[in-house]
Amino acid sequence: METINALGRRKSAVARVFVTEGTGKITINKRDLTEYFPSSILQYVVKQPLNLLNVAEKYDIKVNLMGGGYTGQSQALRLAIARALVKINADDKKALRAEGFMTRDSREVERKKPGQPKARRRFQFSKR
Repeated sequence: METINALGRRKSAVARVFVTEGTGKITINKRDLTEYFPSSILQYVVKQPLNLLNVAEKYDIKVNLMGGGYTGQSQALRLAIARALVKINADDKKALRAEGFMTRDSREVERKKPGQPKARRRFQFSKR
């Protein structure tokens, strides 16, 4: 199997994933998964699509991650891994879609408007 690549985005985070056959090693920006995401919850989020298909020990994954915070990055990575797995085996798409791993979460931060302290919050107003 040659290298399969895929892209995942969430908020302002972008994850580029390169999947090859291997032993289950995940490298993010030249660092190990446990070093990059010390939180076990975020590690779990990243591995969700692999665990669902029971292929966690089958592929080596190299990741280029940029932008956003750690939660957005982990969710972008989850989407990228799910997309790469579908490129490898199209039959897995139904199971991944059912768990919601194939859906791009398009919610972005709303911009701050002039004349307001935040995006929707108005300055305090009193008639008296």
